[in-house]
Amino acid sequence: MIGLVELPNQAPAAALVFRTLLAHGPLTRAEIGRRTGLSSGAVTKATAPLLDDDWIVEQGRPAGDRSTGRPATLVAVRAERAGFLGVKVTADELIGVRTDLTATPIATRRTALDSRDVGSVVRAIAQLVKRLTAAAGPPAGEIHGLGVAISGDVDRQTGAVHHSPFLNWHGVPLAQLVEDATGTPTIVENDVRALTVAEQWFGAGAGVPSFALVTIGTGIGCGLSIDGHVVTGTHGVSGEIGHLPIGGSDRICTCGNVGCVEAVASTQAIVEQTRQVTGDLRLSIAEAVGLAHGGDPAVTSVFARAGHTLGLAIAAVANLIGPERIIISGEGVASYDLFEERIRQAFTAQAFGAAAQCELIVRPLPFEEWARGGAAVAAQELVAPTRPARRATSGPRA
Repeated sequence: MIGLVELPNQAPAAALVFRTLLAHGPLTRAEIGRRTGLSSGAVTKATAPLLDDDWIVEQGRPAGDRSTGRPATLVAVRAERAGFLGVKVTADELIGVRTDLTATPIATRRTALDSRDVGSVVRAIAQLVKRLTAAAGPPAGEIHGLGVAISGDVDRQTGAVHHSPFLNWHGVPLAQLVEDATGTPTIVENDVRALTVAEQWFGAGAGVPSFALVTIGTGIGCGLSIDGHVVTGTHGVSGEIGHLPIGGSDRICTCGNVGCVEAVASTQAIVEQTRQVTGDLRLSIAEAVGLAHGGDPAVTSVFARAGHTLGLAIAAVANLIGPERIIISGEGVASYDLFEERIRQAFTAQAFGAAAQCELIVRPLPFEEWARGGAAVAAQELVAPTRPARRATSGPRA
């Protein structure tokens, strides 16, 4: 049975305690109070109904605690209480993950896409959901939500994909379509923001007050976490550094404008520029990387230009929001050594004042982690709903 899940107490304090335990638990009640700013009594009142309904459990005292008197008790989320699914959509493949309530992976699956047609992709997602739901492994709780991570202009609140250039989609009510096809409450999120949620919960952004995630690959994306909140934007658009006009080029971007970062530094842009300088119109990105590693000066200059442009874009992020850390990821970091020197040079030169002290971390992440971010976004709906809930059916529709 797939259905909606509700916390027994949607009071702000209970939601805050639950989110804190999801991100940082297990914690003692005293530590919960310090992290949330709640009084001891408020923490006790907020945790009581969560304990009664098995959303959280009490564990033993913290390791190394030798204090006298009444021992402190750790409180943790009961991970198996609810399960979630996450699906990352690429131009030619779906990557799916089944997780428990803490977004710990239980099973992963991949499936090729035969078509980018909306109906075909929705049917493929429904089949993948069936496989993940039936996947063997430790119990992850009843599956209560699905998060679909997809590139482009996505409105999480309405579940609509306004524009996804790599799929050539416009105005697709994807959350509704997938929910109807799977019988599972569904939320759709921009894939970079979904990955940012994953990094905020259990990655390089965990415990960091403010950070940014920059992804390099098919597109150039950026997720922003400021004061513990991932920025979504009023209309679902935020962090689109790939469309900053700092590329210094007349190359046309996928958005239709010229001079965008993405028009110079995305994978396809690098391939196109390398084909132009070599005259080889069938050259692949792997071959371009090989030529650059081999010292081909014309190809090396393409990567250098891309690195310089990326460095300017990353510096713009540092100047605008002053994050403690910027995480660099995406499939493009497989060849990061070709970008790194120029990225850091441009970043150092362009970052204003103390913004240059922002830590840059390179973090290769497989698409399973992006899918895991989708599951984490679905789990977030448990305590902080962003769209009206719809009572789902008991399973996929025929």
